[in-house]
Amino acid sequence: MRRIGLAVVLGFTLSPLAAAAEPGGEIPRIAVISTASPGSPAIEAFRRALRDLGYVESENIRIEWRWGHGTTERFSELASELVRLKVAVIVAANTPAGHAAQAATKTIPIVVATMVDPVEDGFIRSFPRPGGNITGLTLRAPELHGKRLQLFKEAVPTTSPIALLVETGPTRQTETKEAEAAARALGVRLQPVVEVRDAGELDTAFEKITRSGARGVFVIGRTTFFANRVQLAERALKSHLPMMCDFRYEVETGCLMSYGPILEDLFRRTAGLVDRILKGAKPADLPVEQPTKFELAINLKTAKTLGLTIPQTLLQRADQVIE
Repeated sequence: MRRIGLAVVLGFTLSPLAAAAEPGGEIPRIAVISTASPGSPAIEAFRRALRDLGYVESENIRIEWRWGHGTTERFSELASELVRLKVAVIVAANTPAGHAAQAATKTIPIVVATMVDPVEDGFIRSFPRPGGNITGLTLRAPELHGKRLQLFKEAVPTTSPIALLVETGPTRQTETKEAEAAARALGVRLQPVVEVRDAGELDTAFEKITRSGARGVFVIGRTTFFANRVQLAERALKSHLPMMCDFRYEVETGCLMSYGPILEDLFRRTAGLVDRILKGAKPADLPVEQPTKFELAINLKTAKTLGLTIPQTLLQRADQVIE
């Protein structure tokens, strides 16, 4: 178990790479569309993985970075711009970035690092044979929501009923049903189900949750909640509600706990898919991969603020405890 002090990580923008050419040909260019900055931990993991594979920026590869400064509003514009640059591969950090790239090109290979349900989202035909110009990795794993709900119940046995806070998207119904089935099996009552389209609806969502009498919040959502994780945690603390989130980064900004895939590992594996495509593989033939590494994170500072005592047995199993 790793214990750390609460820290703030500041992202930065990389200076543009100089256009360079090798004798006999131009350096291949890959593009990255992300909500977070090029200095975020997950993107840094992607860059390190590329270096480990032998790629040196500005020497044998060039990377075009485009990021949304915490929003997805400009993704379509950024994707179109990258297509005009005729890049060799587009790396989409999340589902909205993947949809933007998909709308912009049917020929340039696209690798989506964190798809939710790639079939339901319309990215691929099947996991083993994607069939088009898109492949990548999914965040989904069998019984993940059940595991998350079980850990939440273990940490805070008195949370029932729990409000389900869902980010609007193509997979919301499937994931909501999975969470509801897990809740029935665990004897946990879920109410209400509150959908959020963007960060501007968080205040209204938490007002509704508070009025419902819910004693905890179970989050199902990626891009919007992740990009606005500080605001999300602030609203939960203001409402005095323990909250189960998807990723460790959300716990670092104040969410009580999380259990989910290790994003750095997914982005490291994304670099491997990019490498295979640059060497001639087609996305249609590269199976979509599922997460294999997961982590449990708990914020004891948030627990103290909420007046909660997390069981020692759970703390001993945590991968990260923030004090």
